[in-house]
Amino acid sequence: MNNFTQDLAKLIRLTGERAKLDAKANGTYIVYKTNEGQIVKEYSTGKIEKLKERDFTHE
Repeated sequence: MNNFTQDLAKLIRLTGERAKLDAKANGTYIVYKTNEGQIVKEYSTGKIEKLKERDFTHE
């Protein structure tokens, strides 16, 4: 990886970590896509809920 790619990967990781801290402080959750392509909702308690496509589409 070149330096730009490494810096970008680090920034993305830090942003995710900050989102988790904010969710914990506010008693909320974060939503993200796993390495397997599954969209999940992770609560500040550590509970992870898998979302179905119908859960996040607009009709």
